[in-house]
Amino acid sequence: MKKYIADLQVKENQHLNNSYFLLKLTSDQPLAETKAGQFVEIRIDGSKDVFLRRPISIHYTDKEKNEIWLLIQKVGKGTEQLSKIKSGEFLNIVYPLGNGFSIEKNFSKPLLIGGGVGVAPMLELGAKLKEKGIEPTFLLGARSAKDLLELEMFEKFGRVLTTTEDGSVGEKGFVTQHSVWEKESFDQIFTCGPTPMMKAIAKLATEKQIDCEVSLENKMACGVGACLCCVEDTKDGHRCVCSDGPVFNSKNLKW
Repeated sequence: MKKYIADLQVKENQHLNNSYFLLKLTSDQPLAETKAGQFVEIRIDGSKDVFLRRPISIHYTDKEKNEIWLLIQKVGKGTEQLSKIKSGEFLNIVYPLGNGFSIEKNFSKPLLIGGGVGVAPMLELGAKLKEKGIEPTFLLGARSAKDLLELEMFEKFGRVLTTTEDGSVGEKGFVTQHSVWEKESFDQIFTCGPTPMMKAIAKLATEKQIDCEVSLENKMACGVGACLCCVEDTKDGHRCVCSDGPVFNSKNLKW
């Protein structure tokens, strides 16, 4: 897929809570086609301390409004700088990068699991699946109610189940402990989130003989497979998460 370098205008910077913010970017030209699970690399301007672009998952694309949404967690100087950008300003991005989820496969009842900021690519994935006539089940996990974001948006594309570690919303515990695992059967799993969570989900998927794709969140710098800082050891050898992934079949990972 062809990659583009573009200056996109910030249409809105919506602070969802103290840790997360949502950027809606647009352009006077049609935005490039993207796949669910791909990401962008953003140049951080106005900072003397941040030299590398920051990889951010594509959260959602609105073709009618010609917008691309990025759900971002403030975790360091780069994302802190991004959180301060104002409507009308521009961001330089490289996109679309990486390989997305395999939605062309034959399945009818997918389970989409997101934890923390790993919920970001699940919204776009749900939208793409609904376009294909497949209504997914979302299983979203967070520490507490305040960390569960945009539930109304997710509900537009499928059924939403939640877990929180403190039990403030949904079932108490982790996504791997939700009762849906015992009550229902699924024929495909897609997931993104903390590595321990995805490893646990991959193990469950193997036990239940369900095909599972995971979106890895290794540290990335270049985004095109040149710097090798995001390499993952797989059963097929060392692979760059940014260019060979970030989506991998869990069976191919040495977990």
